[in-house]
Amino acid sequence: MILVTGGAGFIGGNFVLDWLADPSAESIVNLDKLTYAGNLATLEPLKNDTRHVFIHGDIGDQELVKRLLAQYKPMAIVNFAAESHVDRSIHGPAEFVQTNIVGTFNLLECAREYWNSLEGNAKEAFRFHHVSTDEVYGSLSATDPAFTETKAFEPNSPYSASKAASDHLVRAWFHTYGFPVVTTNCSNNYGPYHFPEKLIPLVILNALNSKPLPIYGDGQQVRDWLYVGDHCSAIRQVLAKGKLGETYNIGGWNEKANIEVVNTICNILDELKSRADGVPYASQITYVKDRPGHDRRYAIDASKVERELGWRPAETFETGILKTVQWYLDNPAWIDGVVSGSYRDWLQKQYT
Repeated sequence: MILVTGGAGFIGGNFVLDWLADPSAESIVNLDKLTYAGNLATLEPLKNDTRHVFIHGDIGDQELVKRLLAQYKPMAIVNFAAESHVDRSIHGPAEFVQTNIVGTFNLLECAREYWNSLEGNAKEAFRFHHVSTDEVYGSLSATDPAFTETKAFEPNSPYSASKAASDHLVRAWFHTYGFPVVTTNCSNNYGPYHFPEKLIPLVILNALNSKPLPIYGDGQQVRDWLYVGDHCSAIRQVLAKGKLGETYNIGGWNEKANIEVVNTICNILDELKSRADGVPYASQITYVKDRPGHDRRYAIDASKVERELGWRPAETFETGILKTVQWYLDNPAWIDGVVSGSYRDWLQKQYT
């Protein structure tokens, strides 16, 4: 049994589905608070799978976390639980501090107490895998080398600052208490089941619904794009073979400017589901005011995880984005369930 926190969100949900796709895999206890980005519809394929136990709850609930650890006795914890949207952190940073910092602290303390109660092989085998982001490293210029694991933290948004704080806590629990942790810092994920306020799903849905495709500033912000299925395989590899106390950067080796990403999506949609009037989807691109403190470039150097653990992404951006667009075209029911009135209110607030 493993405990996955945040397992109804985008990356966490994909990880749970990916893990349980193996008939021989350990069972999962899935703890998720079900905030706006948590979606039980993502886990619908597991509704009859007895290896998946869903618990609606908060990693900040000490009594609940302790009870789950005592009841299910997991061999590992994989912590995806986090508030993760930069724009939302600018409008309301308090939730990010509470979940990403205080929640991680509570999870660490409950897990440390549980780990100390274990004996023999169970204690030796236990792992706490903390999933984090490349945004903790700050911003790069066009000519700076990509982020390595030794890059100093320079977070520039409330979101990235809260994640940097959680990373520091995890590191400290290893060095102070000997608590068996590994940390991964990933680049921008994309793929199925992505809540449509992030760039790629937002562009796909807006394009199909004849809405503007909003681009911050000049659209030249550069990100490294990682297909979520590749990220899941990397987490499995680090969980199985990663050295305790170490950090591993997980990237896709795919640096793209935002405007290039949007144009690529438009071109794919022109091929797969062209507009009835024949006009290219790129005609819907609209430039909007840049957000405060918008980092110019992120780039992940994922050499360490390849060198030490033998992991490298299977998807290029071209193959991954094609799979992603096709998934959204094939799954209108999931999309309809997500696009609620409150979600539309958020888009109106953010992009006008």
